[in-house]
Amino acid sequence: MERKIFANNRKAYYNYEILDKLEAGLILFGHEVKSIRCSNVSLADSLVKFSNGEAFVENVYIAPYEQISTHIIDYNAKRLRKLLMHKLEIRKMHSKVKEKGLTVIPLEIYIGSKGKIKLLIGLAKGKKSYDKKELIKKKDIAREVAREHIV
Repeated sequence: MERKIFANNRKAYYNYEILDKLEAGLILFGHEVKSIRCSNVSLADSLVKFSNGEAFVENVYIAPYEQISTHIIDYNAKRLRKLLMHKLEIRKMHSKVKEKGLTVIPLEIYIGSKGKIKLLIGLAKGKKSYDKKELIKKKDIAREVAREHIV
């Protein structure tokens, strides 16, 4: 079954080298799920924090759902959301973040195999500016070769 991706963090692949990927569930309100299914979500500038043996994602923007009930007035679109992961996975990621100076960032938000909203997170290492320039050069060369090959 092909998964439906609602948002992906393209900047993450440019700014970071992704070392490991992991799927995690999210604790969401009902109206947030409906908003995500309408693709009203952005992963830009978001990251994963660890606290008291739990993982939280912050700065994920989920726009308010248009037909939201009137009793939810003070909705924070960038609130802290808890990630659903096994304790062993959390400990493993947290130890790598503390030990090696890596970071954990959200890469994609999509529907999993059982119809649940899932977040693909990645253990990442920041790229230097010269690495980014080198990547752009390689893409330009590949584009030129492909263009010459077509003509």
